Amino acid sequence: MAHAVKELFPEAQFAFGPPVDQGFYYDIDVDRAFTPEDLEKIENKMKEIVSQDNPFIREEPSVEQALTLFREKKESYKTEQIERLGEPPSIYREGGFVDLCRGPHLPSTGYIKYFKLMSISASYWLGDENNASLQRIYGISFPKKSQLEDYLLKIEEAKKRDHRRLGKDLDLFTINDEIGPGLILWHPKGAFVRHKIEEYWRHEHLASGYEFVNTPHIARKNLWNTSGHLDFFSENMYAPMDIDENPYLIKPMNCPFHLLIFKSRTRSYRDLPIRWAELGTVYRYEKSGVLHGLMRVRGFTQDDAHIFCRPDQLDQEISRVIDFSLNMLKGFGFSEYDIFLSTRPEKYVGIIENWDKATQSLKTGLAHSKVEYQIDPGEGVFYGPKIDIKIKDSLGRSWQCTTIQVDFNEPERFDLGYVGQDGEKHQPIMIHRALLGSLERFFGVMIEHYAGAFPLWLAPIQVSVIPITSSQHEYAQKVHERLVTAGIRSSMDDRSEKVGYKIREGETSKIPYMLILGEREVNENNVSVRKRREGDLGKKTLEQFIDHIKLEEADKK
Repeated sequence: MAHAVKELFPEAQFAFGPPVDQGFYYDIDVDRAFTPEDLEKIENKMKEIVSQDNPFIREEPSVEQALTLFREKKESYKTEQIERLGEPPSIYREGGFVDLCRGPHLPSTGYIKYFKLMSISASYWLGDENNASLQRIYGISFPKKSQLEDYLLKIEEAKKRDHRRLGKDLDLFTINDEIGPGLILWHPKGAFVRHKIEEYWRHEHLASGYEFVNTPHIARKNLWNTSGHLDFFSENMYAPMDIDENPYLIKPMNCPFHLLIFKSRTRSYRDLPIRWAELGTVYRYEKSGVLHGLMRVRGFTQDDAHIFCRPDQLDQEISRVIDFSLNMLKGFGFSEYDIFLSTRPEKYVGIIENWDKATQSLKTGLAHSKVEYQIDPGEGVFYGPKIDIKIKDSLGRSWQCTTIQVDFNEPERFDLGYVGQDGEKHQPIMIHRALLGSLERFFGVMIEHYAGAFPLWLAPIQVSVIPITSSQHEYAQKVHERLVTAGIRSSMDDRSEKVGYKIREGETSKIPYMLILGEREVNENNVSVRKRREGDLGKKTLEQFIDHIKLEEADKK
């Protein structure tokens, strides 16, 4: 692709061009904005280069040779990369094109079969908005035509399921510039779905031995010094505010508050494990360029929990958390996962012995739960290793969800202790755990997973009562009132529109059931039932229909 761009736009300079989970991209500095028509021209030029079957030739010049080469080509970003690298780079030649690249590559361009340039977006050199503005071209490539076609179909389906579009169409939420980017306004229907998610979350946590706590949105700056967040997380925190001549910070995390609750009185070894959960809203600074609907925001509610346990309880508690997390996710309709164990990063706190103990406990818990996982080296948080569970949606896409982290460090920083069986003070181990991750992101994933057609138990409106003519309004009103009395979320569509229009609108609004009421239904004292995506289910008595709804809702289908 870079070769094709260079032939069509000789003045173009290239920054980074890596493979990513879905295809590849290249950041390019060119003096005009690329257009969709440009992508088509670039694709055609790529096909020419593929047909030439040019070999990829690897070279390993010295630093000075590489700098001379790319200075002559006036590739300033490449020369800066080489200088930053500080060691001999590798380059690849192909036809008349040369590029700085780690490799490896295919033997020749002829091996490349089916590809598509997908989109153009803005980017910055080294990801810093203070640096030069670049254009990023995204592409995808497959060895088989059928794979490319399947992928493109999934992309089209993903566009239809985009939570930002559906959020607007279904009147679930908005993001308003008057309050600022990355901050969510929950509309009544969206807030109701959130309420049902929280209701289920609370029920399951109480049944699993958790207690609930609530904590403030701000705290004195010293708290975040004690916790270490100012040392390791300050770039994601907002500036201090002065209150009574003391600097306060809005919270990016809930954990320091839970530590202080633990410390508020003497704890015994008999009290442990303690499991505290909170739906706590936190605020983190994210650059405007990475904000994305509900998926990447600046204010969000974590379904947070912290478990304080003794060393002899650690393995069991981790296994328990893994099983609990997977069962909860299954309740929301997710049964496929990618699970990762992230180990000690380069920048960490604490002693390696504790890191090794924590990592082994996570491995033991995963083994006990009999789940497959991959090691993600160096991707743990600064205070401990972690397990990440990424759920797969109906299109097979992975989304970060559950995280389980073992922490020896924070209890030590806050001087936590419990009285052991020997009468001495011992330090508890802390397990951080967010199951859904954040309600905002999880809700966005749910919208895309279900294409806005939430299962009955989550749907803000479960049944639409539709009289065919005004003659059935009185009967329809009685049906509607009986449904409401039975605890079913019903709406009545008594507008003077044709019944076909009302049905189509009900389908567009993703309402699970519609009751069509005409003269025959009035005379026979029953209802005609239509189900979303399935159509006419025939006639039922109203009580039979209510029993059916109650059963389906209890099954969470």
